[in-house]
Order: sequence, then C-alpha cells, then structure tokens
Amino acid sequence: MSTYAVSYTYTDDVATRDEVRPSHREFLLGLNAEGVVRASGPVDGGTGALVIVEAESADAALAILDADPFTVRGVIADRGVRQWDVVIGGLAE
Repeated sequence: MSTYAVSYTYTDDVATRDEVRPSHREFLLGLNAEGVVRASGPVDGGTGALVIVEAESADAALAILDADPFTVRGVIADRGVRQWDVVIGGLAE
C-alpha cells in the first residue's frame, strides 16, 4: 500500500455541500476506521479539502472516494491525486 494525497476543489454550491456534509463525514469516518483514510479536512478557508488515503495506486485512491457523498452529489469541481512518501511524523510507517 502507498499513501496518496487527494485534493478536492469544491463547487460554489454551498447549500448542497452543507446539506451533504454529515453523510460525507460519516463516509470518511468509516474509511478512517478501516485504516483507508488516514486524515481529512478542509483547506483554503473551506473551498476544498485534502484527504490522505492508503491505496494500491492513484487510480484506486480516487476509486475509493468515488462513493463519497460529496462526489455523488456533484459538489466537487475538481480532484487531484499525488503519491506521498511520508518519512517523518504520525503518518510515517
């Protein structure tokens, strides 16, 4: 398994994002309990987010997050993924 940093950029649809946020967080908490999502949270004043995912590949990391209610409801304008080799800190293995 490798670590991937997945970035979200949100649409301007704040109302839908606010409505879906509880199920979005529940989804990510479930993945966190499974050890798949290592960390997650908003960035840039809430205009996007960063999700740290353990996966076999970048494509697999994105596929895992395809079921995120934010993705399903269309409040993510853009997603990016980068492999991240953590060598220092709490996420280092």
